[in-house]
Amino acid sequence: MKLLFVCTHNRCRSILAEAICRAESGGVFEVRSAGSQPAGVVYPGTLNFLQQQGIRSDDLRSQSWDEFADFAPDVVITVCDSAAGEACPLWMGSSLKVHWGLPDPSKLPEAEQSAAFNQVAAVLRERIRALSAIDWSDKTAADIQHLFQQQSGV
Repeated sequence: MKLLFVCTHNRCRSILAEAICRAESGGVFEVRSAGSQPAGVVYPGTLNFLQQQGIRSDDLRSQSWDEFADFAPDVVITVCDSAAGEACPLWMGSSLKVHWGLPDPSKLPEAEQSAAFNQVAAVLRERIRALSAIDWSDKTAADIQHLFQQQSGV
């Protein structure tokens, strides 16, 4: 199953989600991240956090969701509130859409960022581990939507 994590600037939360999902899903999901208005650079604190966690980050970059029309994600997961309210490109029409609102560690004072990165990562790990344990072979689109949406409150 293909997942696309979206945040407006694709510099922190969606990057975290992509990297953590790759590390935690055991290959269940093919995952990418993108932004509607990408910053063009990943927030350095995000890369530092991932490196400290031993999570691969060398191929992560801030990129536009326009680059993923050929990727054809099954599920698009917005991780910031502003991206959740934006009009999605037409090519996303058949993708299921789910919102997992997450706080942005990069917006906090530097002294508070470490705890915030740990909190966001813990939430993502819990959600991704739960979803990775599901047998997706017999699930309908409605089932998939429900199971991903169910994780938004975890």
